[in-house]
Amino acid sequence: MLTSIATSNQQHQHQTSEYCPHRTLHLPIIRVVTPDAEQPSEQAELELSVIVPARNEEASLAACVASIVSQSETGFELGRHWELIVVNDDSRDRTRAIAEEFASRNVGVIVFDAPLLDLSSRGGFTGKNNACWTAAQAARGKWLLFTDADTVHDPNDLSRSMREAERHHALLLSYSPRQLVSGFWQRAVMPLVYSELASVYQMKQVNDPEYRIAAANGQFLLVEKEAYFDVGGHRAVGNEVLEDVALAQNFKRNRKTIRFRYAPEALSTRMYRTTAAMIEGWTKNLAVLFPRPIYLAAWRVLDLLLYFGLPALALGTPWLVGWQRAALLLLWARTLWRFYARVARSNFPATDVAISVLGIPLFVYLLIRSTIHHRFRHSVEWKGRSYRTGR
Repeated sequence: MLTSIATSNQQHQHQTSEYCPHRTLHLPIIRVVTPDAEQPSEQAELELSVIVPARNEEASLAACVASIVSQSETGFELGRHWELIVVNDDSRDRTRAIAEEFASRNVGVIVFDAPLLDLSSRGGFTGKNNACWTAAQAARGKWLLFTDADTVHDPNDLSRSMREAERHHALLLSYSPRQLVSGFWQRAVMPLVYSELASVYQMKQVNDPEYRIAAANGQFLLVEKEAYFDVGGHRAVGNEVLEDVALAQNFKRNRKTIRFRYAPEALSTRMYRTTAAMIEGWTKNLAVLFPRPIYLAAWRVLDLLLYFGLPALALGTPWLVGWQRAALLLLWARTLWRFYARVARSNFPATDVAISVLGIPLFVYLLIRSTIHHRFRHSVEWKGRSYRTGR
């Protein structure tokens, strides 16, 4: 099988297999055919390898890395028991320089450059999958934690997550972080998205091996390394723009236990810093996340019509008698209860849930836009790159 490896000869392979606690690696890409290229290293001296893929993340990377390295403590020391690998994915800003600053000050922090990405029809990776796969092959931990550069980790969440995975016999453990939002449109739309995710991916079913449904969140994705390579890792889902869910599906399909839960006590994330970034991000994901996005859009339009139409009809129609007005207002109250009970499952603050009805038009637009990009244009944009999609 063709695979990307960072080597030019046997001597270089020998050199990179030796552990250096803080180093920066430049990994050129060479395509070779070898039956063993996709197997993990037999050496597994560390408990954990934390892998942070980063592309143009200068605004968030420092806070993310600082929250991770601060978890080094007696008995769980960075550079001795675990490592942090930051993978620079062809960033055009100070992402790499920020990572190097941490590597120069902290034993156990490693900086990789991801191999150049082939965006043609022959390419087998998205940028994030390429970066994750590169680091996974060099990682030395028994457990691999893939976490996004826009996350901030609470104290001790690394060690606690490994204990939780072992306690539940999970080979894949994923957390849905506490979401941080700013601006009106993020506050109005994000609860709608997450409430629908809670409906489609019910965690009780996700965690039950008897159900086929699987889900995970790439913002915090902990896997046992041997199981990860057994299912093909990020290489097997290389072209997927929704790689976290696809990876979880591979684990569950191979009868490997997964565990997924909301974990506000473990970490937080600011997914999008602008409305434009939110539109681009959900255009990439919504049509893949939801099985019937147009059907979902139609139901949300109906919610909007009932929310504003029923009181207008009850109070603005002069020929209605009292009981008819009361019936319409009762129907309106039922509509409010049903809508807000659904959105409350998003785990967003009450104020954001309250204004979410005003986000329905943009949410519907995003569902339709994502469907058009995936099913008709077969292309999505993300962080300056265009990816072909199969739907």
